[in-house]
Amino acid sequence: MMKSGNPALGSNTFSIPNAARNTQIGVDDRMSLQGTVNKSLLLLLFLLVPALYVWNQFFQGNTGFVQTAMWVGVIGGLICAVVLVFKKTMAPFLAPAYAILEGLALGGISGYFEMRYPGIVIQAVGLTFGVLAAMLMAYKSGLIKATENFKLGVAAATGGIFLVYMVGSVMSFFGSQIPMIHDNGIVGIGFSLVVVVIASLNLVMDFDFIEQGVDSGAPKYMEWYGAFGLLVTLCWLYLEMLRLLSKLQSRN
Repeated sequence: MMKSGNPALGSNTFSIPNAARNTQIGVDDRMSLQGTVNKSLLLLLFLLVPALYVWNQFFQGNTGFVQTAMWVGVIGGLICAVVLVFKKTMAPFLAPAYAILEGLALGGISGYFEMRYPGIVIQAVGLTFGVLAAMLMAYKSGLIKATENFKLGVAAATGGIFLVYMVGSVMSFFGSQIPMIHDNGIVGIGFSLVVVVIASLNLVMDFDFIEQGVDSGAPKYMEWYGAFGLLVTLCWLYLEMLRLLSKLQSRN
C-alpha cells in the first residue's frame, strides 16, 4: 500500500473504484505523465500571476489589500485543499482555484520577507526549483528509491513536523511559542534544515505517486490532482526556504 507524507497524496489516492485497471477507460481518458507535467506548469502559472499582483500591491503601500488577500488565500486555499482530498473528481476545477488562492497568500508573505531581508525571495525561489530539479534527477536515476520503508519514514517525519507546527500554533494563542526552533541559533537553523530536507524528500514521494497513477491507468482528472499534490509540496518547500534563509540572514 502506498503512503505519502503529502496529505494530498495519501495511500488511497489512486484507489478509485475499478478505475485503476478498468479496460473500458480509453487511452485518451487515462492519466498520462505529459498531461500531469502540463497541468503542473499551468498551476504554477495560476499561482504566479496573483502572487506578482499582490507583491506589486505590497510595494505600492497597499498593505490593507495585501493583508486581506493573504487571509483570503490562506483560508480559501485550505478549504480547497481539504475538499480536494475527499473529492478528487473536482480536481480540474479546485486545483486551479487552489493555485490562485495560494498565489494570493504567497505574494503577501513573500513581500513581508523581502522587505525585511532584501533579495531573500529570489534566493528562496532559486533554491526551491533547484531542489525540485535535483530530486527529480535523483528519482529518475534511481539514486533515491521510494521503497516502502522510505515512504513510512518520510510520512512519519512529515507527521511529526505537522504536530510540532500545530502545537506551536496553539501556544501562539496564549502568547507563547516552542523554545528555540524559531530563533536564529544553532537549534533553530538545525530545525529548519531538517524541515527543508523532509519537504524535499516529499517531492520524491510525489513523483512516485504520479508515476503509480500513470502506470495504473488512473482517470484523466487525476492529472490535475497529481499536479495539485506536487504544488502543495513546492509551496511548503518554498516557505521553509524563506524561514531558513531569514534565520541565516538575521545572524549577519
